[in-house]
Amino acid sequence: MEKLATLIARHAQDGTLDWIGLRPERLADPVAVPEALMGEAGLTGDHARPGKRAITLIQAEHLAAIGAYLGRGPIPPEILRRNLVVSGLNLSALRDRVLRIGAAQVQITTPCAPCSRMEAVLGPGGYSAMRAHGGWCARVITPGPVRLADGVSPV
Repeated sequence: MEKLATLIARHAQDGTLDWIGLRPERLADPVAVPEALMGEAGLTGDHARPGKRAITLIQAEHLAAIGAYLGRGPIPPEILRRNLVVSGLNLSALRDRVLRIGAAQVQITTPCAPCSRMEAVLGPGGYSAMRAHGGWCARVITPGPVRLADGVSPV
């Protein structure tokens, strides 16, 4: 029987960076971009704050789950205001781990809980639909460029 630490460290496949969004200022609508420079304080051009919440990530697979809880199709990523959408990799299984995204590295730090604005943009039940599906915050470990279709993998 394999040790639990071995099972936790294993992943079936690497992920892919599907969407990059910059929020130029607080409360501004996110702008989708094909690439961005990830600095220590977050993505250049984003209003992020340095530290454990410099970058926000969400799994593409959760966009469909949130939509299903609201009785509709997948939610467009810009509505949820996260910086990066990643597919193919379970981010929840990577808490406290370091990920390589393109040339950059980030450490998953804490869940990115939904805010009350989600009720306004998603409609009644939007806040609850996002609970446990709001994504993750991350600290930048190694700055570098990130581009759409970059691989995402645990280090």
